[in-house]
Parts: sequence; C-alpha cells; structure tokens
Amino acid sequence: MRYAAFLSAASLALSAPLHAQNSEGTTVPQPTSPPTAEKRDHSYSHHGITISDPYHWLRDQSYPTIDDEDVLDHLKAENAWFEARMKPQQPLVDELFAEMKARIKEDDSTVPQRRGDYLYWSEFEEGAEYRKYYRKPVAGGDDVLILDENALAEGVEYFRLGAFSVSQNGRYLAYSADTNGSERFTARIKDLETGELLPDEIPGTLSDLVWVKNDTALVYGTADDNWRVHDATMHVLGTPVSEDVELYRETIDEGFRVGTGLSAQEDWLIISTGDNETSEVRLVPASDPTAEQVLVKPRQKGVEYDVDVRDGMVWVHTNDDHVNFRLATAKLETPGDWTTLISGSDEFYLTGFELFKDFYVTEGRLRGLDQIQLRSYKDANLVKPIAFAEASFSAGLSNNPEYDQDTLRLAYESMVTPDSVYDYHVATGELELLKQQEIPSGYDPALYTTERVEIAARDGTMVPVSIIMRKDRPKTGPLHLYAYGAYGYAVPPGFSTSRLSLVDRGYAYAIAHIRGGDDLGRKWYLQGKLNERTNTFNDFVDVAKGLVAKGYTEKGRISISGGSAGGELMGAVVNTDPELWGAVVAHVPFVDVLSTMLDGELPLTPGEWPEWGNPILSKQAFAYILSYSPYDQVTAQDYPPMLVTAGLNDPRVTYWEPAKWVAKLREVKTGDSELLLKTNMGAGHGGKSGRFQSIYETAEEVAFILWQMGVAGAE
Repeated sequence: MRYAAFLSAASLALSAPLHAQNSEGTTVPQPTSPPTAEKRDHSYSHHGITISDPYHWLRDQSYPTIDDEDVLDHLKAENAWFEARMKPQQPLVDELFAEMKARIKEDDSTVPQRRGDYLYWSEFEEGAEYRKYYRKPVAGGDDVLILDENALAEGVEYFRLGAFSVSQNGRYLAYSADTNGSERFTARIKDLETGELLPDEIPGTLSDLVWVKNDTALVYGTADDNWRVHDATMHVLGTPVSEDVELYRETIDEGFRVGTGLSAQEDWLIISTGDNETSEVRLVPASDPTAEQVLVKPRQKGVEYDVDVRDGMVWVHTNDDHVNFRLATAKLETPGDWTTLISGSDEFYLTGFELFKDFYVTEGRLRGLDQIQLRSYKDANLVKPIAFAEASFSAGLSNNPEYDQDTLRLAYESMVTPDSVYDYHVATGELELLKQQEIPSGYDPALYTTERVEIAARDGTMVPVSIIMRKDRPKTGPLHLYAYGAYGYAVPPGFSTSRLSLVDRGYAYAIAHIRGGDDLGRKWYLQGKLNERTNTFNDFVDVAKGLVAKGYTEKGRISISGGSAGGELMGAVVNTDPELWGAVVAHVPFVDVLSTMLDGELPLTPGEWPEWGNPILSKQAFAYILSYSPYDQVTAQDYPPMLVTAGLNDPRVTYWEPAKWVAKLREVKTGDSELLLKTNMGAGHGGKSGRFQSIYETAEEVAFILWQMGVAGAE
C-alpha cells in the first residue's frame, strides 16, 4: 500500500487530465505551446563593456524571499509545459520507475560499526522514503531506535538530515535537519538514555556538530544571510542560544568558510578556515575550547593545508612545495615548522591521511586509480598497500570512528561491481567482504563489460574515459556521456543501478574524466579552472568525438548530462557543438556565470572567485568568463533536445539561472527541438529528498533521453 500511495502521488503531476482545476475550482486548460518570458530592459556595464540582460527580472528582487507573482507564474507555466509534453511518456516513466525501484532492496541496512560501547547502523524499512538509525550495546542487548528520519519528515515536502553526532560518552545525539531545501539546518539534541529531546534548539546551522568540553557543549557554525559560515560557536547544553560563545570568526577574507572537527584522539578541536585555494588552521584543547588558540601557520594565498594531532605532534597535509601535496609533521610548540614525512610526487597524488593508534593510512591516486596505503609510525619506508583485483574501481576508507582499531572499514565498487563493504584485517592483510549491494530484481555482472580508454584532446592531452556496456551491445549504438569537471572533484568509476536502465536498452555509459576534476592529480584540476576553464569543455567535446572515431557510437547518438558546475559544462557544449548531441539533461545548471560572479552579495560568489576568477576587479577575467558563460553565449542556431531542472530554494545555483537560460533559448534558438524546464518548487540543489522521489526524477530524466533518442519503448 505504501508503494501504491507513493506512485500515485509522484505521478499525479504528469498524469493530470488535459483540463485541471486551480485552487479556486475553475477549469484551466493544459498549455498547447511553451511559455514565452517577457523581455524587460535591463543592462549592466563593467570595464567599459555593456551587457543587455532582458530576463534579469526573473530574479526575485526580494530574494531569498521568493514572492514575485510574475516570477512564480512563469515558473509554474514552465512546469505546466513540462507536464504537458511529458504526459505521453507517462507509461515509459512508470516502467522505468518500476524497474529502478525493483533494483533497490527496500528493507536494507548498513553494516554495524562499533563506536565506544555501542554498535551503530541505519535501516530502510520497506516502502519508507527515509532511514531509521539504531544502536545496541557491544556487550549485548536490544536494538534501540535513536532517530527516525521518517517521523521528522512528516508533514514537510522536503527533508534532509545534516549533521549526526553522538557524544563521546554515548549519552547524547546531536543532529540537524533542513525541511525546505534551503540548506539552513536546525540543530537539536536528544538524550539517548531517556529518549527525550532537550529544549536546546539552534537554528540556521550549516556545519558539523562537534562535541567538546567533556560532552557538555557543542561547536557549530551558522549560515549568514548569504549562506556563508564565518563562525565557530560553542553552545553549552541547557543554556540559552543567546549565551553561546563565539570561538572564532572569519573577518579577513569574505570568501573563506569556517569548519570544525576533532583530532584523531579527540583531544583537540580543529578550527579551519579557507576557500578553494587557501587555508588556515587553529587548534584549541577540546576540554577547554575557550583557551588560547594555536595558529598552525598563517594563511598564504595558494597554500592549502589540513591537519591532525597525535601525541603532541601536528600532522600536516599540504601543497606548499608540490602540487600533488606532501605529508609533514611538526611539534605542537612550533606548529608552523614543517618537516617532510612523505614528499610530493609527480606520479602519486596524496589526497589525504588518517591517524590510528598503531598505524596511519594515506589515500591517493596513482594514474587515476584509488590507492589505500597503511604506514608505520616507526619505519617511514614500511608501506603496505591494499590491493584490489579489478583494473578500474573506486575504493577508500569508510566509517572508522575509533582511534584504536585493528580492522579498517573500506568501501569499494566498480562500474560492474555493486557497492561493497569490506573489513581489512591489519595483522593478516585479509580483505573480508561484509556486504555487497543486493539487487532484488537480479543482476548478472557477466553480461557487462567495462573499459578504460584514453582519448586525445585537441591540445594533445590524453583524457581517460570509463565505459560500461552490455557485451551483446551492437557497435555504434547510442551512448550516454557524463562528466562534472570542476572544484577538483574526481568522478569515480563506480556502480549505479539506475544507469542499468540505459545500458540494458543498448546504451554504452561513459564517464569522461576531464580536466577540472583531480582524477589525474592536482595539476589536472588546475588545468580546468580560472584562465584554463575552457579546457574542461574542450575535453568533453573531444572525448565525444573520440568515442565516435573509435566506433563506440555515432554523431547525434550521444546523450549527455551534468549537474551544477556540470550543468555549466552542458550549457557550454550545446553552444559550441550542438550537432553532436541527441539529448541533453542539465540539472540545476550554473549557466549565468558572468552575472553571478559579478554579484558579491550572492551566497557563494566571493568563495568562488578563486575557482572562476573575479570579473569585478579583472577586465581579463570579465572577458574570459563572458567568452564561455552559457547564458551569454546563446546564439541563433539549432540546439539539441534539452531537459533543464531547477530548485526554487537552491542557494548554490539560484533558480533564476536555469530559468533565464531557458527563456533566452526559447527566444533565440532555431528549429523545433524539445526544450523543457522543471522547477522543484519545494526543494533545493539536490532535487527531491526521499529515496523513491529521487528515483522517480531519474526515471523522468531517462524517459526524456529515450524519447528524444528514439530508443525502443519511447513514443
């Protein structure tokens, strides 16, 4: 019954009759043509250059409040057009949703992990949208429900759990929740002995919740009016929030963000501040957070570092003398005097480290593949790598909450191997498989093959591509190409059940590991940002052309997708090479790049200048961003079919960016290709929050691709 109720609700918008009733009860006809946004005179000038922006009005001038009726009416009209155009595809959407849902084990649970005196895990019940969190004593006893997301989500359209932090003594649970997608979380504290919520309530958080002062206090950070976290503040249990103590506030760099955490032995509070290229760290005893803070090393533009503390020594992961980072140590008394422990390497990209009682672990990538290495405190030359059998995979440390551990919890997957949880036994080197993702409807990995190929970009750079397809797929069949390409985020060659809905219909699915991510090291990231940003777009186009040249597919039979900065990628490549693509899905796309980077009052803009450039100060940055900004580069040409999404409450890519882009495309583009905009009116950057709601939106996306590509099953 829960499944039927969900399916009915989720399908309601797309299965409405051709004439529906509005809130006043009058009949409103379904649209027969797409909405046309009004053009209103607006322009701005910088560096002697004037830009006309007739769709600027779609940005509600009272933002973050969105109550302009003209704006809301336009978004609703776009949603109505989306519903009308997708209505004939409803049987396909339902089919895809059913098969995607059938691949999910509904009554699933995580592998229990020990922390202190308890084992902790979470579970989904059959039909439930959200998780339940449990624990039980290690010494034996009953399972105890400590948090139910489903109960917290009752009565709200959107729900997302943020921080989840159990006190060191195991008595209290601090958690935070967002109920509208705006990424402003309210923190609460639950007494796990009594099951009661404490009266303490901290609104507006956007941070971890860190227990200090012998579990009598929490450290958190709040989002200001522009969603920037500039503080580390301490709340003592049982006291008014108005009396909370500010431990640190960032006042020097507007674009910096503050975060906190505990050291490996949980005896030091680590307060970090930084942006995408520079960082600074302070230490203070967790037992006395208001004590004098220890500045590890003053900020230096372009130098990133993060730290941990063990037995009076500061451990430092930094890019100060090598782009791929080194690992260094320093005495707590002289924390800025760093001595190299592991040198930076052109071949090995050191992405992080974790300290345990008897050993430490480094993580990184070698030739683009994940590496996990155990290392000895006593012998720097003693390195014990953890080996995996497949040629391409994604692997890393998982949940390892205790300092004294003789096993390591690992996560592993590949494009053909489902999500797997292992325990690595340090003493013997044995990898013990604890759980592998179960696919109830069935999955036979022998039917599929995965490949990793390299394709030359136009400047000669070899770009790796990970591909999965069925072994019986015809040559030059349809292909879906995905990428992100920003912020140094490497898209892992991991497993996806929803991806199978394309692959089982004859698609190859390819991930392009383009510059802008750090797949092949930090330099790979740097070659796709600032004044080299267009490398990212060129890599993607050249990979597509290379896959055609290698016989994987044909021009026009490539569907593509990307979200956020990956949505910017979609916007760029449809402008430059529209004929390549058979269908395009751009999720919450960052497409109005120039206007956003010119507005220092927007939530994330100052922190983004190191990534994209500051066009306010630099004429060169202004001209370069203008040269590729998707919204500004829309031209009168035939565009491929496109599905664009937005979130009304999205603080990362504000709703008006995709709305303005679609409005301009409708005005300028030639031809009659499909162009749809769907705005989630009660969600943010990540779309709808429930697991089945999220799958349903994926089913809509795949249905749109199949429809536009003319694959069997779509009308």
